[in-house]
Parts: sequence; C-alpha cells; structure tokens
Amino acid sequence: MCSSRTLLALAIASLLPLGATQACGPEFPYRLLSDRTNALGEMPEGNFAFEIARIAPSIQGLGQAGPATLEPYWDENNQRYLDARVGVEKEQLNAERFALVSHLRTLTDAHQAETEGAELPAELRLYTAGAVAFAEHDMGLAADYFRRVLALPAAERAQRTTWAAYSLGRALAEHAVSAPDTVMDEAAALQRQRELRQQARIAFQQARAASVAGLEDPLELGIASLGEEARLALEEGDWSSAIRLYASQSRQGSTTGYSSLRELARQLNRMDDTELRPLLSELEVQQLLAAHLFSRLDAYDTDSKVNQRLLQLLQSMQIQPQIADRLAALSYQLGDYESARRFVTQAGDGGLAWWLRAKLALQDGDKNAAVQAYAKAAEAFPATEDWGLRRAANWSYETLKPRCRIEGEMAILALERGDYLEAFDQLYRSGENYWQDAAEVAERVLSSTELKGYVDAKVTTAPPTTDGEQYSYWNRPPATALRELLGRRLLREGHYADAVPYFTSPELQQAARQYGEAREQAEDAWTTIGRAEGYYRAARLAREQGMELLGYELGPDEAWIGGNFGEEFAKPVQAGGLLTPAEAQLQNASAAQPNRRYHYRWVAAELANRAADQLPTSSQAFAAVLCKASGWINYRDLPGARGYYQRYVKEGPYVEWAGNFGFECQEPDFASARQRLWNERTQAVHQALGSFKYWLPLGVLALITSGIYWQRRRRGLAIVDKTAEETRHE
Repeated sequence: MCSSRTLLALAIASLLPLGATQACGPEFPYRLLSDRTNALGEMPEGNFAFEIARIAPSIQGLGQAGPATLEPYWDENNQRYLDARVGVEKEQLNAERFALVSHLRTLTDAHQAETEGAELPAELRLYTAGAVAFAEHDMGLAADYFRRVLALPAAERAQRTTWAAYSLGRALAEHAVSAPDTVMDEAAALQRQRELRQQARIAFQQARAASVAGLEDPLELGIASLGEEARLALEEGDWSSAIRLYASQSRQGSTTGYSSLRELARQLNRMDDTELRPLLSELEVQQLLAAHLFSRLDAYDTDSKVNQRLLQLLQSMQIQPQIADRLAALSYQLGDYESARRFVTQAGDGGLAWWLRAKLALQDGDKNAAVQAYAKAAEAFPATEDWGLRRAANWSYETLKPRCRIEGEMAILALERGDYLEAFDQLYRSGENYWQDAAEVAERVLSSTELKGYVDAKVTTAPPTTDGEQYSYWNRPPATALRELLGRRLLREGHYADAVPYFTSPELQQAARQYGEAREQAEDAWTTIGRAEGYYRAARLAREQGMELLGYELGPDEAWIGGNFGEEFAKPVQAGGLLTPAEAQLQNASAAQPNRRYHYRWVAAELANRAADQLPTSSQAFAAVLCKASGWINYRDLPGARGYYQRYVKEGPYVEWAGNFGFECQEPDFASARQRLWNERTQAVHQALGSFKYWLPLGVLALITSGIYWQRRRRGLAIVDKTAEETRHE
C-alpha cells in the first residue's frame, strides 16, 4: 500500500493562510474525483530534490547529514560553525588539553602555537598551529601544517585527519586566489591557480575518503567537502563535475547541495543562447535544466516564455536518453503535444514515459490503449518513489507518489466504465494520499454488501496505535477510517449488530451497541412507553455521538476532518464529463437524509419526535422530548425547530419551563408517563361505563341467576338421560 504520512497535519494547517487567491482557512488534500477531466489531463510537476538525486549517486559510507551539517552555520561571522567546533573539542579532549588548545587558538603566530603546544599529541599540536595560520590568512603556512598532520602515521592522526584534509583544501583554495609570492605573467599565474585548485580538490577528496574509512568526522566535513570541491570545479568551468558533486551532497541530505543546484539552474536561465548552447552538450547540464523546468521550481517568477525558450534550446540539442521522458513531460505541460509524442518515442520503458503515453492515448480518444499504458506505468514506478509535496491549482496539497497517482487516474476510468469495486481498490491502495476519493466511492457508490465483503476480505483489522492512545479524526490510518466508515454506514442502514465490530475503540463499540439496542427497542417493545424510551435513547446517542456513529466520512458531515469544515447544504450530484449518470444516481441514492451538514442532528430530532408519538400528549415526557428535538436543530433549522414547538403548543400540556422551549428542557419522565397512561386508560374505562351505573348491577344479577338456572337444568336432563339408558340395558 502506498501509504504516507500527511506532511501538513490538518490541525495545524487550519491555522495557516492560503495563497493570495483565497481567504484564510484550512488547507485540504487534493481530490482526484473533484475534477476528473483535469486529473487525467494534467501532468503533475516533478520534485527538484528527487530530480537532482537522479544526476549522481550517494556516496556509500559517507552517511547522511546530521545536526553538524543541517544546523545553519553560515552566519556572518561563522560563529555557529566555530561554536560547533569548540563543542567537539571540548568533548574530545580532557580539561587540561582543551584549555591549552583554546589558549593556542588565541595566538597570532603559528610557530609560537606549535612551540607552546609541545606537550600535545602531534596531530593536535600541528593542526592547531595550522588553524592559527589560517585565521591569520597565511594560507601557504597553514597548508604546510595541515600537510604535516596528514604525513603522520595513520595511528597518530585518527582525530584530525578529516579536519586536516578539509582545512588543507580550504587553505589551498584561498591560496589560489591570493597574490603569488613572486612576479608572474598571466599564463603562469593562471597555471599556478589551476594547480592549487587541483591540489585543493584532491585534499577535499582525501577528507571524504577519511570519513568513509571511519576516521572521526564529528563536524561532517566529508559531506561539506563535496560542496567545496564543486565550487572549485565551477571556478574552473567544469559544470558537469560541479553539478554531480552538488547532487551527491544533496543526496547525503545536505541542504547546501540542494540550494547550490537551485542557484546554478538560475544562472543557466539567465545566460543568453550563445553562452548557454555550448554547455547544453553536457549531460549534467541538460539534467539540471530539465529538473528545474520539470519541477516548476521557480514558477512564481519564471514565465512561460522563459520555459519555452529553454525547452526549445534543449529540443535543438542531441538529447540524452536519461532526460527524454522529462523533456516529453515538459513539452506536454507546455501544451506542445507534438514534441511530447516525439520525445516519448525516445524515452524507453520508464514509468514517466508510460504515464505520458497513457495521457496522449486519452487525448486520441483511445481509452483501451490508455488503460494498458497506465498499467505499465504503475508497474514501472517503484512503490516507494515519492516526489514530495506539491500544490494543485486550487492550492490543495498532494503528496505525489507516482504509482499511487497513476492508480488513482486508472480509478477514474474504472468508475466511468462501471467497475466500481476495482476503482475503490485502486484508490484505497494509495493510503492517505487519496483517502477522500476512496471514501467517496466506499460511502456513496459501492453497495454496503460490496463494501463489507471487501473489508472482511482485505481489511480484517485496524492497526494499533504506537502509544496506546486512541486515534483521533486527524490521524486515523486508512484501515481504521475505512472500518469505521463501514460501521457508521451499517448503523445508518439499520444493520445494527453487524456494525459494532467495525468500530475501533471499545467505547465506540459500546455506543454503537447501545444505539442498535435502542432502535430495536423502539420497534419491538410491547408497550408504547417502552417504544418511546427506545426512540429517545437512540435520539440522545445520535445527537451526542452522531459524528462518530452516523456521520458521513465526506459531505455533508465531513467526519474525516472531525466535522470542522463543510458546506451547510450538500447539492445533488450531477452527471457530466467523466461522471456517468449511473454513478450519479448511486451517489444521490446514498446521500444523507437530510443532505445537510451534521445530518444526524435531524435524525436525532426526528427520533425524539417519534418518541412523542408513543407518549400521552398530557405527559411531561411528551413536552420534554419535543423540547429536546426543537433545541437540537434550533440554530440550524429554525422552521423545523418551530414545527416541533408548534406541535407541543397544539397537543402538549402546560409546563413551567416551556417559556424557553428548546433551550431549557427537562429530561423526560417516562415513569410518570407510564403511570399517566395507566390512569388515562382506567379513567377512559370508567367514563365509558358511567352511564350504565344503575342498570349494570341488575344486569350482572340477571346473568348470575340465568347461569344458575341453566346449570340446574343441565343436571336434571343428565339424570333423565341416564335413567333411560339403564332401562334399555335391562
């Protein structure tokens, strides 16, 4: 499953502003099914960090950047870096040596530092003397001291090898741009500069090798050396090496490599055609520009004319196979479909190439070819490939995992041809990425039988939390969300016992069980008061825990976001485009009743109204349940609330608290209602028999007398019959 953690938690995102085109409010995830035609038609932009990672490999053994690299230390006075170095020395050295090294660094004479540090190990003494020379900008002397450190036996320089090699590279790089000690002509000066830079690059390579070999590198200088060497390569005009080095630095997790390549891409953009064209013969330059354009990195300040110019320049070059699919995607994004078709023929069998073939087939109206190309694209993309966060045109956010996105687009086509279960499966496999789309199909398109069968077969358990706490609506895994979506749907459809196991927490299971029992009591109780009690218990649960027990995952209740945002009235689904009349009919048939935000409040109010149907109109309970019903919808449906009040006025008894009806309601007293019902029935019998109070005793006496007479007569007849029988036998 292509699950991913949402990069912007909605709880936090709801506090953040949107772009200039929208008012303040929450940030919502991108929905494939909200604009199906656009989802199939657009080619999402790439991710610059991912694209530049394709340029060069990571360096095995160098490790990923940690606090020493990621902590910003390029402040004006380099103070953060110096503080980090002091912290490392304090950890490495005992108090006496740390105090001595700290003193030596305050000196201005490297030779004096070497003399006063005689009691230190050679690597510490020589490196500290070199650091003093470096601070005094005597780069030649500093380089000599760092070389002396590196000349020590390996066992004697375990702590300072990476430091010395890195510092040697920096010293030589600075020395290259300083004035030579002797007068030189221009050619000799340039040669000297090239030689010093080459020596510096070798030193940086030595620093990386030491770090890879496992020598101490607490300041992560091996990673930093990549950027330092890249800068030297760029000064020599070696763009390919510089780009590869920065790309490797970025792959090690350093933001310096990433930001440096961004700046190089901008420099290339600013070049005129004459200056840029020779560089475009280099693969790494092509890759960097393609990465820059395909990711739309600077879309906010780069207009389409600039993109068109760069793309046309790239199209005019002999294109390397490594970027043919990217150029095809760029051409497609810019509406140059002819070029997209031409480049995609050179792009091989990569996932992006098949993705584009699918979209081009859709443009040709060949949906069968598109489905086949989509399947090959999904197979070609690794499930772990992640292009990171992107913004859609409406500012919704999407964590773009190509395989998940492709399967989501396949789901749109599956919905169009009526393969609803297949569409749901493709969307659900995306995990959190397109959960809202999967929920729409599960809740509004599939039958509850289809959904239950899928869940029972493939989502048998919900994952436990790591901390033992219950999931909130903000962080439910898709498996948990799907099971609870099914549980709520089954409760809404009256499958009460079946619904209970799909709720995750014991508390919700108990609440679901109680709701089902209350609804069954309301239908099956022998007495009207018992039925009224069942309706009211169900009404209370629907009002107090309606979101958790009955809420729709999407509209109108938006349970996926805890109901915090949503439209007051949900509109009927209209067929059109890729949304077929058959699917629209299914969605409308499964809509909430009423199709309003927090629809379960109306469910609760109507259940309370049904409770009133079973109660004596003269009882306090009758007034109380109608008061509750009115209050539960008062601020959302004033006419409906008024209707319950008017029923009370027309049929109910006077109660003292009715002056604030709907707001100050007593709990219904069902025991008193039961007694009142008994009293009313007894009184009704008395009233019915009251007009016969004189004749009734005489009638009863006549009935008794008549009964005695007929009983005696039957006995006499029985004696006569017996005598006649005996006579015959004689």
